[in-house]
Amino acid sequence: MTAVEPQQPDQSLGDLFGHLSQDMSTLLRKEMALAREEIRVEVRQATRVGGMFGAAGITALYAALLLLFAAAWGLDAVLPTGVAFLIVGVVLAAVAGVLALQGKQRLQELNPKPEQTIETLKEDAQWIKQQRS
Repeated sequence: MTAVEPQQPDQSLGDLFGHLSQDMSTLLRKEMALAREEIRVEVRQATRVGGMFGAAGITALYAALLLLFAAAWGLDAVLPTGVAFLIVGVVLAAVAGVLALQGKQRLQELNPKPEQTIETLKEDAQWIKQQRS
């Protein structure tokens, strides 16, 4: 059986632990900065999606109001009042459905997990295990 030679034989055990502690501290600070940046990007995207849903709701409300009045005045001359309001309601439901589907699609594109940070933390754990051995 051969003896294992230390990687840095001229340093004391205290120095080695000091360097390891400093390296781990630096590594953790960088990992936290990476996690913050990833979360900031996802929150920004989620805010945009929320804005789209809000805009869809407001647009649907204004459209409903205007179309109901237009339908009431325009179609009442040609069709019975109930049929005119039914037509307008179906059109409004279709527009709101399209906007909601677009918002749902964007929502599914969001990924709230900081994937890159998780991967680098796994790499860091392996690095620490190698440093200890």
